[in-house]
Amino acid sequence: MKFQGTVIKYGDNVDTDVIIPARYLNTTDKKELASHCMEDIDKTFISRVKAGDIMVAGYNFGCGSSREHAPIAIKESGIALVIAKSFARIFYRNSINIGLAIVECEEAAEAIAEGHLVEADLDAGVIYDKTTGESFKTQPFPDFIQKIVAGGGLVQSIKNGEI
Repeated sequence: MKFQGTVIKYGDNVDTDVIIPARYLNTTDKKELASHCMEDIDKTFISRVKAGDIMVAGYNFGCGSSREHAPIAIKESGIALVIAKSFARIFYRNSINIGLAIVECEEAAEAIAEGHLVEADLDAGVIYDKTTGESFKTQPFPDFIQKIVAGGGLVQSIKNGEI
């Protein structure tokens, strides 16, 4: 599972209320959720995110409520991969469940800056900052998680008989 994209970076303790504000939780329309992604922390996010971009963040990304709306909004906005120093556990599992690739790598999250071009090979467990030439080792994605992400999420993967 490989990714390449431009980095959009955030700090520590980004909670689900700023990823997708509660005032938009009355919809299940994924595109509508994506159109409001990050707006309470970064008004420019939705106008600059492109399909395949990579989000990098600090500690405890996705803390707060356990809503699946947050990883759905991120994925539907075009973000292909989220790299963080650490994730709130429920957010981490919700991300996998909806098919959003997500990986913890403290060194990479610290070193990679906004606007850098990053390549990640999650089969090999390597994140490469193409802007600086630095590489970072992380845990490879287990096969079953790769199948869930590649299949579009847990429910879709089960429906398709992929897991």
